Amino acid sequence: MGKITKCPWGSFEVLSEGSNYKIKRIIVEPGGCLSLQLHHLRSEHWFVVAGMGDAIVGDDKKPLSVGSSLDIPQKAKHRVQNYSEENLIFIEVQTGEYCDDDDIERFEDKYGRV
Repeated sequence: MGKITKCPWGSFEVLSEGSNYKIKRIIVEPGGCLSLQLHHLRSEHWFVVAGMGDAIVGDDKKPLSVGSSLDIPQKAKHRVQNYSEENLIFIEVQTGEYCDDDDIERFEDKYGRV
Protein backbone atom coordinates (compact mmCIF):
# COMPACT_ATOMS: atom_id res chain seq x y z
CA MET A 1 0.00 0.00 0.00
CA GLY A 2 0.96 3.66 -0.31
CA LYS A 3 2.20 6.14 2.23
CA ILE A 4 -0.29 7.19 4.92
CA THR A 5 -0.68 10.96 5.16
CA LYS A 6 -1.84 12.33 8.52
CA CYS A 7 -4.33 15.21 8.60
CA PRO A 8 -6.00 17.12 11.47
CA TRP A 9 -9.21 15.11 10.90
CA GLY A 10 -7.61 11.66 10.37
CA SER A 11 -5.55 10.27 7.48
CA PHE A 12 -5.56 9.11 3.88
CA GLU A 13 -3.64 6.67 1.74
CA VAL A 14 -3.33 6.76 -2.06
CA LEU A 15 -4.16 3.26 -3.30
CA SER A 16 -3.71 3.87 -7.03
CA GLU A 17 -3.26 6.78 -9.44
CA GLY A 18 -2.86 7.56 -13.10
CA SER A 19 -2.90 10.57 -15.41
CA ASN A 20 -6.62 11.30 -14.94
CA TYR A 21 -7.58 9.45 -11.74
CA LYS A 22 -6.59 8.85 -8.12
CA ILE A 23 -8.02 6.37 -5.60
CA LYS A 24 -7.69 7.05 -1.85
CA ARG A 25 -8.70 5.32 1.37
CA ILE A 26 -9.80 8.11 3.71
CA ILE A 27 -10.18 7.70 7.48
CA VAL A 28 -12.10 10.41 9.35
CA GLU A 29 -11.60 9.98 13.09
CA PRO A 30 -14.44 10.50 15.60
CA GLY A 31 -15.26 14.22 15.73
CA GLY A 32 -13.24 14.86 12.56
CA CYS A 33 -14.51 17.18 9.85
CA LEU A 34 -12.99 17.94 6.46
CA SER A 35 -13.06 21.54 5.27
CA LEU A 36 -15.95 22.87 3.21
CA GLN A 37 -14.23 22.73 -0.18
CA LEU A 38 -14.52 22.30 -3.91
CA HIS A 39 -12.32 21.10 -6.74
CA HIS A 40 -12.11 22.94 -10.05
CA LEU A 41 -10.65 20.13 -12.16
CA ARG A 42 -11.99 16.85 -10.79
CA SER A 43 -15.10 15.04 -9.60
CA GLU A 44 -15.20 12.45 -6.82
CA HIS A 45 -17.12 9.29 -5.95
CA TRP A 46 -17.16 8.07 -2.34
CA PHE A 47 -18.03 4.55 -1.13
CA VAL A 48 -18.31 4.05 2.65
CA VAL A 49 -16.73 0.84 4.00
CA ALA A 50 -16.88 1.50 7.79
CA GLY A 51 -18.48 3.89 10.26
CA MET A 52 -21.09 6.62 9.95
CA GLY A 53 -21.20 10.35 9.38
CA ASP A 54 -22.74 13.12 7.32
CA ALA A 55 -21.78 14.66 3.99
CA ILE A 56 -22.73 18.04 2.63
CA VAL A 57 -22.83 18.39 -1.16
CA GLY A 58 -24.07 21.77 -2.33
CA ASP A 59 -27.14 22.50 -0.19
CA ASP A 60 -27.91 18.84 0.55
CA LYS A 61 -27.01 16.96 3.75
CA LYS A 62 -26.67 13.21 3.28
CA PRO A 63 -26.18 10.53 5.95
CA LEU A 64 -23.26 8.17 5.37
CA SER A 65 -23.09 4.56 6.54
CA VAL A 66 -21.53 1.28 5.41
CA GLY A 67 -22.44 0.59 1.77
CA SER A 68 -23.60 4.09 0.93
CA SER A 69 -22.07 5.98 -1.97
CA LEU A 70 -22.03 9.58 -3.06
CA ASP A 71 -21.07 11.48 -6.21
CA ILE A 72 -19.49 14.91 -5.91
CA PRO A 73 -19.50 16.83 -9.18
CA GLN A 74 -16.64 19.07 -10.22
CA LYS A 75 -16.97 22.55 -8.59
CA ALA A 76 -19.58 21.37 -6.02
CA LYS A 77 -18.94 22.56 -2.46
CA HIS A 78 -18.70 19.57 -0.13
CA ARG A 79 -17.52 18.31 3.25
CA VAL A 80 -17.75 15.21 5.42
CA GLN A 81 -18.02 14.95 9.21
CA ASN A 82 -17.79 11.98 11.54
CA TYR A 83 -20.26 12.27 14.44
CA SER A 84 -19.85 8.66 15.56
CA GLU A 85 -17.55 7.02 18.11
CA GLU A 86 -15.69 4.96 15.47
CA ASN A 87 -13.66 5.80 12.39
CA LEU A 88 -15.54 6.70 9.22
CA ILE A 89 -13.68 5.05 6.32
CA PHE A 90 -14.47 5.57 2.67
CA ILE A 91 -12.87 4.94 -0.69
CA GLU A 92 -12.60 8.07 -2.81
CA VAL A 93 -12.27 7.78 -6.59
CA GLN A 94 -11.18 11.06 -8.19
CA THR A 95 -11.48 11.55 -11.95
CA GLY A 96 -10.66 14.58 -14.06
CA GLU A 97 -7.90 16.42 -15.82
CA TYR A 98 -6.03 17.11 -12.55
CA CYS A 99 -6.20 15.10 -9.31
CA ASP A 100 -3.60 16.65 -7.00
CA ASP A 101 -4.48 18.17 -3.62
CA ASP A 102 -3.54 21.72 -4.65
CA ASP A 103 -6.87 21.80 -6.57
CA ILE A 104 -8.69 22.29 -3.23
CA GLU A 105 -10.42 25.61 -2.65
CA ARG A 106 -11.42 25.82 1.04
CA PHE A 107 -14.28 27.97 2.34
CA GLU A 108 -14.56 26.89 6.02
CA ASP A 109 -12.21 24.81 8.14
CA LYS A 110 -12.24 24.14 11.88
CA TYR A 111 -8.46 23.54 11.79
CA GLY A 112 -7.57 27.03 10.46
CA ARG A 113 -6.54 26.00 6.93
CA VAL A 114 -8.67 28.56 5.04
